[in-house]
Amino acid sequence: MQYRTLGRSGLQVSTLCLGTMTFGEADENSFMHAVGCDEQTAGTIMSRALDGGVNFFDTADVYGQEGLTERVIGGWLARSKRRDELVLATKFRFRMGKGPNATGASRYHIIRACEDSLRRLQTDRIDLYQIHMQDFDTPEEETLRALDDLVRQGKVLYIGASNYAAYRLCDSLWTSREQRLSAFVSLQAQYSLVSREIEREHVPLCRNHGLGILPWSPLAGGLLSGKYRGGQRPPAGSRLEQWKDRWGRLDTEQNWRIVDALVTIAAELGATPAQVALGWLMRKPGVTSVIFGARSLAQLDDNLETANVQLPDDFVRKLDEISAPDLGYPYDFIARIQGKW
Repeated sequence: MQYRTLGRSGLQVSTLCLGTMTFGEADENSFMHAVGCDEQTAGTIMSRALDGGVNFFDTADVYGQEGLTERVIGGWLARSKRRDELVLATKFRFRMGKGPNATGASRYHIIRACEDSLRRLQTDRIDLYQIHMQDFDTPEEETLRALDDLVRQGKVLYIGASNYAAYRLCDSLWTSREQRLSAFVSLQAQYSLVSREIEREHVPLCRNHGLGILPWSPLAGGLLSGKYRGGQRPPAGSRLEQWKDRWGRLDTEQNWRIVDALVTIAAELGATPAQVALGWLMRKPGVTSVIFGARSLAQLDDNLETANVQLPDDFVRKLDEISAPDLGYPYDFIARIQGKW
């Protein structure tokens, strides 16, 4: 396993990050119903991931009903006594409870959300505390000041953003600098061979300002694992069989060309399509750690093997070309004039 510093911070994290959204058997009111794993399996996955060199776990208060996933992780931390071996990241922003202040990025909600996550996780600090999505209703300075207070108190060590528009992220970084507040060290964003939109603005911004990029959904809900093929329905019980709207968005000719290329390259390397897809992301500029999910030990072991897969430059270029997105204006105009974006 390799380790990289998270943005311009001194924090060392593994190039693979264990995403925990599938941990805990969610009830029928949760969007993760029927696609998660039980608490015992989740604990075994966390132990094996840590033994395999993954020192970076990511979760969120909203995963599972009433903080279920955080409670599963907290129980494992209490039993395993391995808290100091890992970098623990969680997120806040979405609704947790009733009332107008049970959601958003206000000081009121942030302080309460942090205390609740600390209690569920059974820990004295959150290593990376991330806002799950920007909040139009709250001034960025209010959000940053609340997070800065948590850092000064030692309850949070580093802060990060997720699902931010590039202009808002730039404004946030400027506000942190001008007001001398703690600044984001990372951006968690959707990024994969079938979702490369952040390359237009976010990637250059993060590289210029020293934010580590943490791709989520690197396998596009499993589409890039190789178990889905063009012209066929998703396998019964699979995540995309449950999430029919997302399947409709992903079922495109270009995406099936990408899947075919992954299958071909994987066969040449003696790897799996998932390992190639993750390996491609690990080669992209600005990426610190790729967040992968696993709801079984077999999935975990397959993803961990990515650390041993060497993706040659010509395969990276082939995947770049076949997955190239439509840049749109003004990016395509600039690219035509200067020859690159």
